[in-house]
Amino acid sequence: MKSTRFCLVRHGETTWNAEKRIQGQIDIGLNAAGLAQADAAATWLATREPIDALYSSDLLRARQTAERIAARLNLVLRFRSEFRERRYGFFEGLTYDESRQRYPADYHAFETRDPGFAIPFGGESLEQLSERVIAGLRDLSVAHGGQTIVVVTHGGVLDIVNRLARGNSLSQPRDFVIPNAGINWIRVSDESWTLEQWGQTGHLTRSGMDELP
Repeated sequence: MKSTRFCLVRHGETTWNAEKRIQGQIDIGLNAAGLAQADAAATWLATREPIDALYSSDLLRARQTAERIAARLNLVLRFRSEFRERRYGFFEGLTYDESRQRYPADYHAFETRDPGFAIPFGGESLEQLSERVIAGLRDLSVAHGGQTIVVVTHGGVLDIVNRLARGNSLSQPRDFVIPNAGINWIRVSDESWTLEQWGQTGHLTRSGMDELP
């Protein structure tokens, strides 16, 4: 089976990112800094190796980022719900500090990365998030064997991707960055995942935020 190379791009900055407010699947658009970051990522990708296909989460902040990449690379943009951000239940709309103060027990389970903990009121567990993200990646790897593809997505999704590529558990504390508009490269061949590069921000005039816990 031919290997598939993935370039995974986190969406540009939003006002809620700047406020350290949990977005989840609330549909927040990019702020001015985020739009500039999206343009910078698109320009950088246009100077690198050819890209064969472009996919994105269908949430607005990812769509706006991907649309700029699509225009610069002259690619058809396709949306995949598997790459949406994690559903954060009753944390959505609150800052991380507000979530900790209002729901201390639930926030502790979230902060300590209990893989089976589903955030109340419609939230997902890390295990549920991991299942849908990996299923989406596997599907694209089959459809694009021997190709290089871009996927525009979210911080929670990229957390799963990094662990998959490095063989780390969902419960292990995060030891890597996930900046807004950061560019990350992984490869898969015969169900063997490899991390090539992570958290590239050299294309940005100001490094993207990593406001995630």
